[in-house]
Amino acid sequence: MENAREILQQTFGYSDFRLNQAQIIEALLSGNDVLALMPTGGGKSLCYQVPAIALPGVAVVISPLIALMQDQVDALAQVGVKAAFLNSTLSSQQVRETNHQLLAGELDLIYIAPERLLTESCLNLLQRTNICLFAIDEAHCVSQWGHDFRPEYQQLFQLAELFPQVPRIALTATADHRTRGEILQQLSLNEAKQFINSFDRPNIRYLIQEGQNGREQLWRFIRNQFPQESGIVYCLSRKKVETTAEWLSKQGRVALPYHAGLSKEERAENQQRFLRESGVIIVATIAFGMGIDKPDVRFVAHLNLPKSIEAYYQETGRAGRDGGAATVWMSYGLQDVITLRQMTAQSEADETHKRVTQHKLEAMLGLCEMTTCRRQALLNYFGQRLDKPCGNCDNCLSPPETWDATIDAQKALSCVYRTGQRFGVGYVIEVLTGKSDQRIINNQHDQLSTYGIGEHLSVAEWRSLFRQLVAIDYLRVDHERYGALSLTESSRQLLKGELSLEARKLVKPEKVSSAKSNSEKVSEIDLPLFNALKALRRELADNQGVPPYVIFHDATLIEMTSKRPMQAIDMKFISGVGAKKLEKYGEEFLSVIKQHPKPEGAITGLSDTVNLTLIEFAAGRAPEKIAQTRGLTLSTIEGHLAQGIETGAIDVFDVTGLEESDYQLICQALDAEFEPESGRIKRVFEALGESFSYGVIRCVAAAHLCEV
Repeated sequence: MENAREILQQTFGYSDFRLNQAQIIEALLSGNDVLALMPTGGGKSLCYQVPAIALPGVAVVISPLIALMQDQVDALAQVGVKAAFLNSTLSSQQVRETNHQLLAGELDLIYIAPERLLTESCLNLLQRTNICLFAIDEAHCVSQWGHDFRPEYQQLFQLAELFPQVPRIALTATADHRTRGEILQQLSLNEAKQFINSFDRPNIRYLIQEGQNGREQLWRFIRNQFPQESGIVYCLSRKKVETTAEWLSKQGRVALPYHAGLSKEERAENQQRFLRESGVIIVATIAFGMGIDKPDVRFVAHLNLPKSIEAYYQETGRAGRDGGAATVWMSYGLQDVITLRQMTAQSEADETHKRVTQHKLEAMLGLCEMTTCRRQALLNYFGQRLDKPCGNCDNCLSPPETWDATIDAQKALSCVYRTGQRFGVGYVIEVLTGKSDQRIINNQHDQLSTYGIGEHLSVAEWRSLFRQLVAIDYLRVDHERYGALSLTESSRQLLKGELSLEARKLVKPEKVSSAKSNSEKVSEIDLPLFNALKALRRELADNQGVPPYVIFHDATLIEMTSKRPMQAIDMKFISGVGAKKLEKYGEEFLSVIKQHPKPEGAITGLSDTVNLTLIEFAAGRAPEKIAQTRGLTLSTIEGHLAQGIETGAIDVFDVTGLEESDYQLICQALDAEFEPESGRIKRVFEALGESFSYGVIRCVAAAHLCEV
């Protein structure tokens, strides 16, 4: 482990392991198999990369998406790790060269897709290779009930038979108790040590709302909270992906589509632009995102209901991988429920699989319809308890109102029954609200007792109630009869008045404060340096054809901006700067830092407004002049200067112009004040016969505090 820690610090530039990384690595170095569940952004890759470097031989990483292997290999090359991949993008000559490197022991890691690994030729190649470790990434793909099921994963049990002495690690961020059992069984990891980390991503804010006009709601969300940041928008269909990307582009954002219907070249180009450019929005079906390494995705939005909580957690987990604040937003409606249930009913899966799929959809609906903390419910689904509400989801930030919907639900169910259980939601609502429509008149439904009895609710409120009635299985949608509603057996008790119903009240969503972008985490004083460092990073990344974060993450640039290292030895203490990156980039980044010195008078740790005052004072401007030019009171400016005095950056006599005798007089008056701090300055002001201003006394108090 001493060697592992040295690799972590020297190669990757991190001071210490996080979560269960140390225990996982120790288990692998000891030859044990491992099942590791870690949240997205929790550092799963280090769990096998560090042992791969520490152990003799090559680590084989089984990854489901070949499109992402290049980025993984590029990132490792940046820190001096010898890695390669074998997939269909390579020419026959490149394959031969990689095979030669593999057999010659010249690689630390090799990335292979499961389909290729299971071929006879690849298994023969690996049997002639000195392998130190197998890492099975995205291991939840083994579950036939999962949203990312890959049948090839279920054949990976062969690794245990062919390479019994080689330790294996299965990694995933998404697996409930049932899926964990499948991973252990299907991959023959029965003796594996299990490390289950918290599923919680506290930096993510969860927002879910009813989709009356999802696209408009989406734009308000993006425009108000993330006007310049990168994000992912998920849609259920390819057509919706195309139209949404086009519409967002017309609003002025760079929005690119991604779905299986696009050419391989267009998908690759759009993905690379998303990874390498800032502020790009990718609009995609669920075909996009597994293993995406982009750390600064500030939001993930769903314009349709995901199929399951696992899918929702996996997709939303692509936000905020860098640990910075991120928001996941979803707009959903009754049509989503109908469409997903129809897809399940029409699938060729067996009845057991359909039933499990239906249960997972019901759980997802339950997460949407609930009125309590969403994070508690989400974690509970994965078997983790959160003792108190999170305070960072829409239900916590703006608790939803509920109402006694028993009578109105009875009206809705009765209207469905009296119209013959032959019509969809829209028509039934028109009858309830008493709409004058020729179709209703022709059907003589204007003569029903339920005609017009629902005028007290808006169409939107009725739609919300119907959606909830479908979600809790009081109504069923007949897919083969164009969405006709019919009563379920469970609706009888509600109709008879034996049950009551508390429904979620439809309310206009309140504007929620936006999460800070990485630029907003940097003070105004330091922003020019931060932008210059980003520009250098962009130039280096473009020259090498890699995403900017492969050079340095934003968090590393922010730390450089804050600490402003002046020498290479100082740069070594910046998180994310390993020995190889220091050697490759250290001088260039140090040069930029030296070209952007902190303005004279500015002090790290003080607010922008205080620093602007100190900068102007250092430039020779009098407090009265600073107050005038900045539109602030003299007392406010003197308060800023007092903070500068307290830090020792400026001299009290330069600020106040006091004689030594007057300074000592004020100090004596301050020392004589034994009462609580509140009102102290006023009491000294009065005790000295109002001879000195509040500001002068405050500045002397700051200086005297330093002396004491």
